[in-house]
Amino acid sequence: GLSVSAQTSNELIGKWQLVKWTKNGKDKNIQEYYKTDQVFQVFKENGEFLSLVGDESHKAKWKLSKNNSELTIIAVLMPVKFSVDYFDAQKRIITTPQIGTFEYKKVTE
Repeated sequence: GLSVSAQTSNELIGKWQLVKWTKNGKDKNIQEYYKTDQVFQVFKENGEFLSLVGDESHKAKWKLSKNNSELTIIAVLMPVKFSVDYFDAQKRIITTPQIGTFEYKKVTE
């Protein structure tokens, strides 16, 4: 299994870019699916969350479980739970069975 170092929600705060997406072991084309490679998640300290896809922006809320193993994004109607596969200050890998595995890298603005 993957070891998750004891990161806290503090490391999550900031802007993350989607760099890899796999589903059922196959790479998905981010550019093709989203029509842009500018796909970001922005986590703010007050639990506010922004999903940025090109020029579009969608607000939501986020929370990290106590043991940092589960990330929940609460969008308008339904929460989406991701298991946190790997997480450090620069890289994050999260999985949800329906959509696949997403790898993000932290970006400094």
